Amino acid sequence: MSESKDWTVLSPEEFAHLQKYIDYSNKKVQDVLQEFYGDGSLSQYLQGESINFEGFKLFLRTYLETEEISDELCQRLFMSFQNVSNENEMKPGITNQPVSELVSVSDVSCYFSLLEGGQAEDKLAFTFKLYDKDANGLLDSSEVDRIITQMMRVAEYLDWDITELKPILQEMMKEIDFDGNGTVSYQEWLRGGLTTVPLLVLLGLETNMKDDGQHMWRLKHFNRPVYCNVCEALLFGVRKQGLCCTFCKYTVHERCARKAPSCCISTYAKSRKEATVQTHVWVRGGCEANKCDKCQKKIKSFQSLTGQCCVWCHMKIHDDCSVPPECDCGVLKDHILPPAAISPIILGRQNSQKNGAVPPEDTGSTFSTPDRQALRIIPVPKTHPLLVFVNPKSGGKQGERVLRKFQYLLNPRQVYKLQKGVPAVGLNFFRDVPDFRILVCGGDGTVGWILDAIDKVNLPCRPPVAVLPLGTGNDLARCLRWGGGYDGENLSKFLKDIESSSTILMDRWSIEVVPENPSEKGDPVPYEIINNYFSIGVDASIAHRFHIMREKYPEKFNSRMKNKLWYFEFATSETIFATCKKLKECISVECCGTPLDLSSLSLEGIAILNIPSMHGGSNLWGETKKPLGEARNPSRQSLPEVITDPETLKSCVQDLSDKRMEVVGLEGVIEMGQIYTGLKSAGKRLAKCSEIVIRTLKHLPMQIDGEPWMQPPCTIKITHKNQAPMLMAPPPRSSSFFSLK
Repeated sequence: MSESKDWTVLSPEEFAHLQKYIDYSNKKVQDVLQEFYGDGSLSQYLQGESINFEGFKLFLRTYLETEEISDELCQRLFMSFQNVSNENEMKPGITNQPVSELVSVSDVSCYFSLLEGGQAEDKLAFTFKLYDKDANGLLDSSEVDRIITQMMRVAEYLDWDITELKPILQEMMKEIDFDGNGTVSYQEWLRGGLTTVPLLVLLGLETNMKDDGQHMWRLKHFNRPVYCNVCEALLFGVRKQGLCCTFCKYTVHERCARKAPSCCISTYAKSRKEATVQTHVWVRGGCEANKCDKCQKKIKSFQSLTGQCCVWCHMKIHDDCSVPPECDCGVLKDHILPPAAISPIILGRQNSQKNGAVPPEDTGSTFSTPDRQALRIIPVPKTHPLLVFVNPKSGGKQGERVLRKFQYLLNPRQVYKLQKGVPAVGLNFFRDVPDFRILVCGGDGTVGWILDAIDKVNLPCRPPVAVLPLGTGNDLARCLRWGGGYDGENLSKFLKDIESSSTILMDRWSIEVVPENPSEKGDPVPYEIINNYFSIGVDASIAHRFHIMREKYPEKFNSRMKNKLWYFEFATSETIFATCKKLKECISVECCGTPLDLSSLSLEGIAILNIPSMHGGSNLWGETKKPLGEARNPSRQSLPEVITDPETLKSCVQDLSDKRMEVVGLEGVIEMGQIYTGLKSAGKRLAKCSEIVIRTLKHLPMQIDGEPWMQPPCTIKITHKNQAPMLMAPPPRSSSFFSLK
């Protein structure tokens, strides 16, 4: 019996795969649930309020939008829901099937709704309605217990210590029936759920900023002794688990969360006094083994809360050391918007009038707080405030970690979690801020998203953009010296590098794809702008197969190393099948009206380059050795519109700002592999030009900045769009004496 029970428990890997499927799916539980009722397509599988294994499999595959989920995983999940059910009687309307072969639709729906994104209020409301079958607005104790059971199951799989959580939820159950009549009303359920901090963390509410001054809790596992800021006792347990505020690092036991003072950091000034002077905000604890920034002596641990740390400047001092109250935001002051720099517009006007200054005109740059106060930024003079956009889905779980780190290092109002519509909100808030910079945390696609958003909001002065590479290829970040991928390095050091960075202009190109037959169906063109590169043929074919496989099996593509191995496998099969052989017979290329002669070349791919990196650091154009005494960067004005002469092309240098594209031919997968591994320096240089027209005669794989698609016969026109200021990281410091210049 115990063996059977163990078999029905998902492994951590299986649960991680399940979460990956949920992340990639666009379906909501409520959408799928409708299909089981009334005239829904799955209504024949509903038996009373339960479904059998076949119905459960269809529920999963519809919800996760995949046919590839294994029967074994389905069976494990199905049996786990059977173990939860305590109902041993026959269901109404079921005559021949024992309950042991059925699971409750409500239990299944409740479980998956907890794993979805969304607001805690919505999740609480949905779970209440699932179990309130008679719609009388009341739940009895057994129904509420079943909801809590599903919450406990999710918490256990999310690696919670449920020995801490269980008594908290049991206490909540006692208190939730406020009128003591033995049933829980809808209002009581919401009120109880929204005042239980660990439950809010579990439901996912604590990922969004709420009213200013409130903690934003998250579950955290500590690998060192940590003490609760409320009871000052040690956080016990194998994993030393507790709740930690993302903004201020205030840390508590789960059971102490209700007793924690609600006051967290203020992100904006609420009075004229706060708008003029920024003061330290101290949080006790977490300073062990550090030097005191006041007396320079080591802060020793006495098995209790030790030392104080300022949330804004991150200064650490002994409890009995004192410093002046004014805070200058420390080593990151060039990037930080202290609360004193953000104030309600009315307050800003009062201060401007008091100082004799003319207040700026009202624009769309205002930002409203939850209580509808409109805010304006007046930065500290001679600083460069940083606006940060983080793609939480980039780099596995790295995006979420980076988001939290920046919310602590900077003002949380400077940091935006990327989702639909978010870039415009942040950009408009910073619209009138002079000399601000942007940091994009994500892959090349995320950078393109932000550059497009900057185009659309039409800022008075275009800000320069830096990149923290979280994607797989990160070609643009490599060209700008920010590296090929973030591996958990110190973000404070990264921010200091932004301070020392230089601004360069990067060309951006418009691409127009006109199909020969508009009625012929093809994949949608992913972008209208090229920032990095465009290609047709062999490399796009590999990328397209990689993309299709990743959509089907997201759990198999959860690391950079796995991605590269898959890419190698697809490249190997492309070598065998040569799907893009004799490319010259179905394609023509014109550079500024000059046709390229491809007849003597045996090409399987053509790449149009804007930057000297492709597919994770490969330079298809190759390095150019300039003749001795010739200027490295000749005047860009003297460049002709098109260069096709092979001898002249040998001395052409790639430049992100020259308003020219480089055209390269690829002979096949083997040549690509030689370039990627360094055995060959580059592909075949075909042209350097300012405008390209390509005509195709058959379906061909194509890609823009790493996003592939299959395109029917068409005409493609590429022209210069604009230039975007980008931040180039300072050159790496060498420790070698001989490299000093």
